Amino acid sequence: MSMNSQGRPSAPNENAVSYTPKTFTGNRALDMEEPLIFEFGHFDTTGVDFDMPEAFETELGGFEREDALELPGLAEPEAMRHYVRLSRNNYAIDSGLYPLGSCTMKHNPRLNEKMARLPGFGDIHPLQPLSTVPGAIELIDQLAHWLMTMTGTSAVAMSPKAGAHGELCGMMAIKAAHTAAGRDPKIVLVPESAHGTNPATAALLGYKVVNIDARDDDGTVDLDALKRTIAEHEGNVAAIMLTNPNTCGLFERDIVEIAAAIHKADAYFYCDGANFNAIVGKARPGDLGVDAMHINLHKTFSTPHGGGGPGSGPVILSDRLAPFAPLPFIRKDGENGPVLVEAEAQLTDGEKPFGRMTAFHGQMGMYVRALSYMMSHGSDGLKQASEDAVLNANYVRVGLQDLMSLPFGERPCMHEVLFDDSFLKDTGVTTLDFAKAMIDEGYHPMTMYFPLVVHGAMLIEPTESESRASLDLFVATLRDLVMSAKDGQTDRFSGAPYFSPRRRLDETKAARKPILTWEKPAPAQAAE
Repeated sequence: MSMNSQGRPSAPNENAVSYTPKTFTGNRALDMEEPLIFEFGHFDTTGVDFDMPEAFETELGGFEREDALELPGLAEPEAMRHYVRLSRNNYAIDSGLYPLGSCTMKHNPRLNEKMARLPGFGDIHPLQPLSTVPGAIELIDQLAHWLMTMTGTSAVAMSPKAGAHGELCGMMAIKAAHTAAGRDPKIVLVPESAHGTNPATAALLGYKVVNIDARDDDGTVDLDALKRTIAEHEGNVAAIMLTNPNTCGLFERDIVEIAAAIHKADAYFYCDGANFNAIVGKARPGDLGVDAMHINLHKTFSTPHGGGGPGSGPVILSDRLAPFAPLPFIRKDGENGPVLVEAEAQLTDGEKPFGRMTAFHGQMGMYVRALSYMMSHGSDGLKQASEDAVLNANYVRVGLQDLMSLPFGERPCMHEVLFDDSFLKDTGVTTLDFAKAMIDEGYHPMTMYFPLVVHGAMLIEPTESESRASLDLFVATLRDLVMSAKDGQTDRFSGAPYFSPRRRLDETKAARKPILTWEKPAPAQAAE
């Protein structure tokens, strides 16, 4: 045992028995065991004083509540502590590298947040008269201009509020275009590496989804298979829904020929824009033959991502689809500047909106953040962000390719790198085990088991936000985990995570037999 100059122990006794004590509170030092707010709140008290309202006549027509809401009342410090403690259990991009593939979990500059909270933006209301929000309309118009400039297209629908919402918008515009031309094709082609929302969106609109195979050697769309499928369903193909760069982290090298084959069949090319962060400033989707593509502002342009929102999914449209952009949209009106078109009575010749996606014009806070990001980066900065995203993904690929397995060889990737689980063969460690062990090392796991084109997929996207030092530590950590697995240290993986607030859960049982009601636990008893 080491002693300091005062003779007090400065290191643990090597002969001491190691154990994990059980605390009375359930807390483990700064690792707090936070109960539900209903478990410690008091239903008969509140931390806020409300004046009794004056007498009034209700307008609820007999639908008034007869019982109290039974919301727990907390003192202000209790409420603050509760939510701070909960936040400590969250993993976020502000905590560490977030390697989720196909999600683009990039840094959100605080400048964007400051701009979104400016008076006139932060307190804007969708029911305000249009005469009071000309600046907001001009901002939306300016953002739309830059989105069209970056994508090489002539129109953009700004109102969709997320990527999947944008997919629906683009496909509804395609359906409206076919209807206007007197056609009713029933087939939508979807490559097997597509995001799951792609076939779901097509099916929601009544289309039959036909799968397009990927090449075994590189994970890109098999052009010959595509042409054969188009010929097989001649005259009945409405569109293709394709991601580029695709979900294997690879650029579809036949993209121009794919677009030509689709257009020759009188169909439309829908591109999933989730991976736009890899090509901003490098390639314009419109130049590649894309007719419609949603852009996740909350991925590519750094606005907050995840947790169910907020999000925004503007959809860029080609000349052929521009007339069918949904209401509301912004139109230039000469010297009067941008004008918000909200009703059919405002339409001019050639404008044929398929309808309305949402009550109001999208997510204002997301618009401000995205435009702030664009203006602070400039065209050269946006291009560099894409280049750095690709550079970082390839840095991870090269750092791990001798220990982890690459399903499509050691060819360069785009913004994300795809590994499979063949390097874990005969180790007794599964893909899930490996991912859970990453949690103990302080990392959120990468995207697992997706895309489905490879077994045991592990998809890593570091984004351009990470420094070389951050990537070096991440690569070193994964190398250590791989070597532990190959050395037979299965205990490190089979019970992981060991150090998280919750251990490994039975996710299948939780999904099939969820416990949907809370029962108050027995009060803890002090030791006698």
